Amino acid sequence: MYPTITASVPLLEPPYWAIAQRGLFDLLDQAWRRFECDFTGPDGRLNYRDQLTSRDGVDDFYETFFNWPQLYLLGGADDLLPASERHWMGVTQQLTELGLLHGEYERGYDWFHQGESLLLFYFLCMAAPDRWADRALRFAELYVDPAHGNYDPDRRIIRRPHNGSDPQREGLFDDKSYPWLPQEAQLYGFPLEWALPPGSGEPDRDQDPRLGAEMRRRMAVGDTAVNLAASGLVLNALLLTGEQRYRSWIAEYVGAWRERAVGNGGIIPDNVAPDGTVGGLLEGRWYGGHYGWSWPHGWYSVGQAATVAALAAVAATGDESFLDLVRPALDEVIRRGKTIAFTEADSSLRSRWTVQLAEDVDTPTWHVPFRYDDRGWFDYNPMMLAVPAALWHHSAGAVDRERLETLRTSSGHDWRVVRPFRTKEEAGHEEPWLAFLAGDNPTYPEQILAAAQAQVRHRLARMERYRHEDVAEADIHLWQQSNPVVTEALVQLTWGGPQVIYNGGLQQARIRYYDAHAHRPGLPPSVAALVSSIDPEATTIELINLDPEAARSLVLQAGAFAEHSIRSVQYTACTDSSWLGDLYDYGHQQPAVTSQLIQGDGPWLGVELPPSTRVRLTLRLDLRSQPPSYRMPFGS
Repeated sequence: MYPTITASVPLLEPPYWAIAQRGLFDLLDQAWRRFECDFTGPDGRLNYRDQLTSRDGVDDFYETFFNWPQLYLLGGADDLLPASERHWMGVTQQLTELGLLHGEYERGYDWFHQGESLLLFYFLCMAAPDRWADRALRFAELYVDPAHGNYDPDRRIIRRPHNGSDPQREGLFDDKSYPWLPQEAQLYGFPLEWALPPGSGEPDRDQDPRLGAEMRRRMAVGDTAVNLAASGLVLNALLLTGEQRYRSWIAEYVGAWRERAVGNGGIIPDNVAPDGTVGGLLEGRWYGGHYGWSWPHGWYSVGQAATVAALAAVAATGDESFLDLVRPALDEVIRRGKTIAFTEADSSLRSRWTVQLAEDVDTPTWHVPFRYDDRGWFDYNPMMLAVPAALWHHSAGAVDRERLETLRTSSGHDWRVVRPFRTKEEAGHEEPWLAFLAGDNPTYPEQILAAAQAQVRHRLARMERYRHEDVAEADIHLWQQSNPVVTEALVQLTWGGPQVIYNGGLQQARIRYYDAHAHRPGLPPSVAALVSSIDPEATTIELINLDPEAARSLVLQAGAFAEHSIRSVQYTACTDSSWLGDLYDYGHQQPAVTSQLIQGDGPWLGVELPPSTRVRLTLRLDLRSQPPSYRMPFGS
């Protein structure tokens, strides 16, 4: 079914990155078991006895485990997959009892949070498609089938910002006014700021036109840009079935938003009234929608949703121009940037950047505006690289590469520095990874693996402190903050991809692996992998079998969804055994390493790794030449 090569270069001095990588797998295996013991019950649900008094919370329960099946896909323990499935089942039952789910799906909430909730589900579908297909199709139908009340096919809109399995779920909240906390108001300001007459005093919350009835009237109906993340749910169904109806829905819905962006000078608007007009409920403003450009997060939420949708549309249709749903807005915020120190910025995301920049918070560097309202552009932050990195990883094109180079040149801080932090997205180390791929950060693998170790051990210590806590509703982020599974380093180093886009993306990867002996996804035990180049003409991977006695067999896959084709493979070989020397020699000779070439014709390559061997592969790939799907090299 696919060509196979056998490694023959002896492994004499294992590189530190390989030992550290397998050490991280071992530590993670201990860590997730500890978390299970400390924070979950026998049926998989989280230890929680309180109620949930608002629409918020579904995402916080599921997010706790979002990267557990991802770790399994990377090569985590065999029983990590059934554990992840048990936790999804337990949490789903728990949230149903708490009144937030119907038919195992969110009753109705915004897609900024729904996207976060669904990452766990998407990875389960990727790991065990046969077991999760029925649910995946049922969930996608909530949007593809207009009978469920979410989608208006005539106007090509999702009908309301809070949507899901309950067609009776209306509005944005259940109280009279939006339940602002003082800290939130200070960070994000108020939606519909223009609705308050200039110079007027601060009204009571239930009288504030920015928060109560006007929010319901102007922001709680019609489509909003973050709903674009629903395309990831439909793409998941397409990957499982290949059915044309899912392909058509993605093209239709994302295509409608692309037309609106073109009509707005290339920048995607954030709101569409029920009659299909941009700004129809906001007195003509293309900005100001729920989770849109003005409030609360701007580019952070709009950019991620648009990227999820653009990549889904390209996967569904093969039309690369869908990426232009994202590029003009991205380039506009970059064009509006300025060089300042973060301590001088008006950022609403201060807690993120103080750990990511660390000692560079006072260093002048490039900042871009995340938000826009009647005042113009504001809320300046360093550019989050999740979106530009995802675009470049997908296209491998000059325009997307040059954008990254421009951002690096404009930065006042050193992209090569690796700092030990773990954001909510379990991402944020794109800069040093990209510098490594550019060839000028050679110690990055060792540094990021050390940083990952630090975060796991930090989380284990936090778990020890809080494991006996009776969690209150206000503290449900404790589980996310204690989740000790970290995968960003392994995704970058072994798959050659960025971490998944957190608000509802599907995984990107240049390479994935299957254990050919166990017939399951992931690297086999004792095998380490390092992707050092992701250029389609020269995707370079080193594979090492650290086991001195047992052989390993794996299948290498081109692309997260077998969407690329391997055209040729150049690989290292050692056919001369004279490196062993004679019986009475005190040492060994340097192995004579040569290069061999084979042709490929599809997404898979078999690799046999005898004990203590290594092989360096240079693959020539044809990107997106195969239909993307969850198919595996050895069947289901």
